[in-house]
Amino acid sequence: MHGTVAISRVTSGSRMRDVPAHMADRLIVALDVRSPAEAEELVNKLDGVVSFFKINMWLLFAEGTDALIDRLIKRGKNIFLDYKMYDIPETVYGGVERARDRGIKFVTVHGYSDIIKAAVKAKGDSDFLKIFTITVLTSMEESDLEDMGYRGITVKELIELRVRNSIKHGSDGIIASAADDPNDIRRIVESERLLIATPGVRMEGALTDDHKRLATPAEAIRKGADYIIVGRPILKASDPRGSALELVRQMEAGLQPVQTA
Repeated sequence: MHGTVAISRVTSGSRMRDVPAHMADRLIVALDVRSPAEAEELVNKLDGVVSFFKINMWLLFAEGTDALIDRLIKRGKNIFLDYKMYDIPETVYGGVERARDRGIKFVTVHGYSDIIKAAVKAKGDSDFLKIFTITVLTSMEESDLEDMGYRGITVKELIELRVRNSIKHGSDGIIASAADDPNDIRRIVESERLLIATPGVRMEGALTDDHKRLATPAEAIRKGADYIIVGRPILKASDPRGSALELVRQMEAGLQPVQTA
């Protein structure tokens, strides 16, 4: 059983992309906790507010995570497996194929041609599963690229290169920070169909944690994010449900015209 949400079409010119009609369904909460029990407790607290949850390395190797995924899917939740698949094409193909068959909504793979092509092939004709490619992590800036051996290229230039590669090989979307300006990315690569999920979102005045390219929820939506990914602002809140509702309210504010003096 797949999670179901109403779908609307975001239009730009003559092209469209599908996003949930309700802003709350565009909020993805990262289950960055130490056990499936903690994760399920948080999901229960957010029930009726949040329908989309991300699972990554925090839970990948924890005992019971596999069963947790099945339970959440049976409850109608959408699951984002943020495993950032980076392996030989055959292995990536097998991983994405299993995700497709289980009813996973989003998966992430690294933005190299053969990896993307294998993931898209494994997805097949599924309209439910979406393949997202990694461009540049929001914890990285130019000095980090130099550490990795990228000389003479900016974060923006590397993102553009990887986005073009992703579109060329059939990826559904990318992960990109609001500071990287999703609307500008779509304009540069001439693809209004490109879905963009944005991490590194923090409410006004909040701690930045280890993200270096940040935005508020309203800024992220205003700049063209289709989904925002949030962990600590909800996980560390004394009232996670209230924080989620406030995040949704701020996301909705991003659709309003900017007030000028």
